[in-house]
Amino acid sequence: MDTYADAVAETSHGVTITLDVTAGAKRSSFPAGYNEWRKSIKCQIAAPAVGGKANRAITDLLAETFGVPRADVSIITGHTSSSKTVAIAGVSKSHALVRLNAADA
Repeated sequence: MDTYADAVAETSHGVTITLDVTAGAKRSSFPAGYNEWRKSIKCQIAAPAVGGKANRAITDLLAETFGVPRADVSIITGHTSSSKTVAIAGVSKSHALVRLNAADA
């Protein structure tokens, strides 16, 4: 069974991923676990949730994790919430799950 499969949805342009974000953590970490109730992947960001700093850090971290340009990662819902949906262009669901499981190892 794929731990993260319920948090990742394939779209015509790539994938969307449901995140449960903790800003102001000691260090940035993704994936940082899985929330079974929310069906979301935990993401810890060292940047504070002030002035969009945490959102920029999230897009940077996800771009690095999935090996895509920062411009291909966008937050589509939850700009001011700890629950976010992020779109990543040009990535298939199977590729995303491989990257998530590799980053988790």
